[in-house]
Amino acid sequence: MKIMPKRRLFAAAPANRLVVAIAYDGLCTFEFAIAVELFGLPRPEMSSWYQFQVCSAEAGPLAAVGGVRITADAGIDALDRAGTIVIPGWRDIREPPAPDLVDALKAAHARGARLVSICSGVFVLAATGLLDGRRATTHWRYAEALAAMFPKIRVDPDVLYVDEGALLTSAGGAAGIDLCLHVVRRDFGARVANQVARRLIIVPHRDGDQAQFVDRPIPPAGTRFAPLFDWARRHLDEVLTIERLAARAAMSPRNFIRRFREATGSSPVDWLIGERVARARDLLETTSMSIEQVATSCGFGSTDTLRHHFRTRLKLSPRRYRERFGASAP
Repeated sequence: MKIMPKRRLFAAAPANRLVVAIAYDGLCTFEFAIAVELFGLPRPEMSSWYQFQVCSAEAGPLAAVGGVRITADAGIDALDRAGTIVIPGWRDIREPPAPDLVDALKAAHARGARLVSICSGVFVLAATGLLDGRRATTHWRYAEALAAMFPKIRVDPDVLYVDEGALLTSAGGAAGIDLCLHVVRRDFGARVANQVARRLIIVPHRDGDQAQFVDRPIPPAGTRFAPLFDWARRHLDEVLTIERLAARAAMSPRNFIRRFREATGSSPVDWLIGERVARARDLLETTSMSIEQVATSCGFGSTDTLRHHFRTRLKLSPRRYRERFGASAP
């Protein structure tokens, strides 16, 4: 008999829901827009969504890339009230941020605020010294400069984003979307993050070493394999060989593998493992099933196999994942 999971619709909202994005002269428009879209857009379906504010790091109207100007409603003192602070890029990686901005960020972190940088915004965060001894990332063009200017930071240039608890950094541009979706997932759970991703018409996961906190990607729209995807997800606890999947798609195994990769960019085996890991994550988050039961329900067959794929793909053990994201997680 299959054990039906007790599903949790939403995680608890963060205690301090105020997100403040920092605006500055020479503002990186795209990175700033990411913060506005992810945290500032009203979402009536969510009764406890974020509150959003923009603060100016400098006086007067601010120029932004693209020939626009921004006038913020608040000054730097808004950082004193923020639960999350977003640094959307920085105008010049060689230009140190103003001392009052650095001091305000350090004070916010000391009282428990979460600091999030997108792309070159990491140089502002690095100037605070808070990243010393920690991992961080940025756009690959800036990675060497970041490591040279701040040698105490463990720069990882190969990931989409890095989560160090209250200090989060993303790679360039669109990786800020990945990071902000990760923040949403931390605060509200996988289903809400997926819902936001669908509103944005983007996948909630892109391949990368920091993929452990985001949910499964949405299959390419209109793919001929969509019915197969749905069927396979309903039968993850069964033995799903290439031959069985190919027969379901009415193809020879060789043609199936080739067509599958063309449609998805992945092999059938890799896709199947990803779906089983995603299902295991869901069960670990929303049920009290044992690790052994989860492994069986997802088709991994053994806890050793489940642990192997979790560590390979998510850099976490199933037990640690449940501690971090399960229904009883803080």
